[in-house]
Amino acid sequence: MGRERVSGEQIYIFTADGSGLTRSVLVEREKSMAVKEKILVVDDEPSIRKYLQTLLEVDGFDVEAVSSGKDALARVNKGERPDFIILDVLMPEMNGIETLKELMQVDRSLNVIMLSCSNEVGTVVEAIRIGAHDYLTKPFEKTELDAAMLKSRQKKQLATENQALRDYCDQVTEDLSFLAASPQMVRIRQQILQIAPVDVPVFICGESGVGKEVVSRMIHLRSKRRNQPFVKVNCAALPGELLESELFGFEQGAFTGAVRSKPGKFEMANKGTIFLDEIAEMSTHLQAKLLHVLQDHQYSRLGGRHLVETDVRVLAATNVDVHEAMKTGRFREDLYYRLNVLSINVPPLRERTAEIPLLFRHFLTKYSEKFGKTPPGPSKYLLDAAVNYPWPGNLRELENFVKRYVILEDDEGSLRELVEMSATRQRTSPREEPALPKEQGLKALVRGLKDEAEMEAIADALEKTRWCRKDAAKMLGISYKALLYKMRQFNLDTPRARKPASPSAVEEATSAVGTRRD
Repeated sequence: MGRERVSGEQIYIFTADGSGLTRSVLVEREKSMAVKEKILVVDDEPSIRKYLQTLLEVDGFDVEAVSSGKDALARVNKGERPDFIILDVLMPEMNGIETLKELMQVDRSLNVIMLSCSNEVGTVVEAIRIGAHDYLTKPFEKTELDAAMLKSRQKKQLATENQALRDYCDQVTEDLSFLAASPQMVRIRQQILQIAPVDVPVFICGESGVGKEVVSRMIHLRSKRRNQPFVKVNCAALPGELLESELFGFEQGAFTGAVRSKPGKFEMANKGTIFLDEIAEMSTHLQAKLLHVLQDHQYSRLGGRHLVETDVRVLAATNVDVHEAMKTGRFREDLYYRLNVLSINVPPLRERTAEIPLLFRHFLTKYSEKFGKTPPGPSKYLLDAAVNYPWPGNLRELENFVKRYVILEDDEGSLRELVEMSATRQRTSPREEPALPKEQGLKALVRGLKDEAEMEAIADALEKTRWCRKDAAKMLGISYKALLYKMRQFNLDTPRARKPASPSAVEEATSAVGTRRD
């Protein structure tokens, strides 16, 4: 077997027969590697660079060598991501430790192996702490370098597997959050399964809190990019200039306070998916830049002179009427048509009430485990009230409500809160008739009349019993708890003037309530 050693001054290469490696061996090794791994060697000594480049190319690697940390940073800042960086510690101007710190600022996933003539413990510990995968002392044997690279490769593989496991857990969680118990959501789930494998932009519309991010994550997790990053950007959270630097990064000195270069979200999402939430809040100037990125797949950082290549799938979402925004000039038509290759419209929670009990129990399980609580399961009355409440904040509001329910462990208090929320909403907003399909119109009308008659019957029973709730419940043939729920539902907590109900209405409502006995 051949044996090689390298020192700071000379290179020693030994083979079993002294003849060295032939070109045919090199060709065979190159053929054996389907995809060449890229290695960047950073060392100020030409002899070391030459040796490592020759040695690693013989093993089938694609090797480039530079003489300084600044040259290495320039390559990485342009978007190059070698599989390994072999970095010398002792270099003039910018030493290896300083270079390593800068590299980790750009991308902590870089595999860096340090080289040094010194094995000083403090330097080794510092390099590993900053983010180096291994540390070799010159002179070193080829087997040591091979072992270091294998260790680095295994570490990267482990990180990939851990990420895959996290993605799987996320997928299970998102699936639970995306309970499709209504025809609308069943259709959307089918849309996601069809859309996800097709690598084109998707435009997601819907009210705030309906689950647009959940939809975007499901698309990513079922796409060919599922093992790559998923990066979310809230376009409404930052003003225009800050949002531009957040999306595309900036070079050192691009503006006051830019003490070092920083990659943007597009670089972080490279090979993966970027989710641009509330995209209609983006300035028209930034919309124009985004349009060019979608067309040309390249951009420049703030203050940068070089173009950065990007390979990212863009998912965008908004809660505004995008067609109205285009009419008023707030949103560019050309950007909309570039993004709207495929679209998904997520309905509000009030239009898919069948999912509310399922979502309630999902959030109940989630936060019971998180907070270490064991609250009782929600009563039928609480779930009924939850189904009837319109949830203007959609999933987000429901999730926060269940979170409070878990923390306080008070079913009756939560029911009271929900009834008060409904009453407040009725007082502060004009009454709106729900938009129902024509075939449901008669049913909705009958249901409304039935509720009105039921309320009159309960109020009549309360007045006849001088507001003795137990006697009123007995008269109506329902449980005391059911009466309390109905009183809260119809805002009958205190005596009030009302029109007398007709005998037929009271009889009809009493019969209706009687069918809901406990």
